[in-house]
Amino acid sequence: MKRLLFILAFSLAFQNATAQLFTKEKVANNPDPKDEQFLSWGYFIGFNQYDFKFNYEEDLKDILVDNTFGFHLGLVGDMRINNFLNLRFEPGVFFTTRNLQYDESYFNGMEFNDSDLLREVKSTYVHLPLLLKASTKRINNFKPFIVGGVSVALNLSSNENNPDDNSAGQFRMRKNTYFYELGFGIDFYLLHFKFTPSIRGVFAINDEIVRDSDPNSPWTGNIAKMQTRGVFINFTFQ
Repeated sequence: MKRLLFILAFSLAFQNATAQLFTKEKVANNPDPKDEQFLSWGYFIGFNQYDFKFNYEEDLKDILVDNTFGFHLGLVGDMRINNFLNLRFEPGVFFTTRNLQYDESYFNGMEFNDSDLLREVKSTYVHLPLLLKASTKRINNFKPFIVGGVSVALNLSSNENNPDDNSAGQFRMRKNTYFYELGFGIDFYLLHFKFTPSIRGVFAINDEIVRDSDPNSPWTGNIAKMQTRGVFINFTFQ
């Protein structure tokens, strides 16, 4: 009888512990979160890597793009639509450098030196995206989401109005670039604030290159279209 009572008591205790371990909700951090407010604010910092997509007039060797990691920072304005949708405005400043390596075939029949085969493209963008964020239901202290939208970027280093072109060593781009953006991330609810790591791809819609005065320029003559694409890694604090 004692053995039977012991087994019964142990079984009840085990069931109770198991139920608490697997069914009991964790304590929710940030019990009055900012995502319950109609308007909330924050900031972000992160890293970026920009690239170029080229379309060519003739079938020559590709222009190679040497990508480097850049840095960015900015502000977040968030408007709550409902429990699952938010409209966001995330203005920021983005710094990046891309190096273009031309093949010698672009200079067929022309005199050139090694410096003519390389163009360094430094860009400082004021990036202005309008995004729609679609989230899942909050699960304990985290909430996954996807995000997408459109943006415009003002390139402060474009050289668009510079009278010098590549013949004088100046690679020129359009000042305004228009993008569409897609990404995903996770909101983590910490004790006093919300921390959000996310990754986003950006894709230019318009042609960005400013062509040289010479229509047969080895630097721009074979480019039918040049468009920026990039990846952003953001760390947001709200």
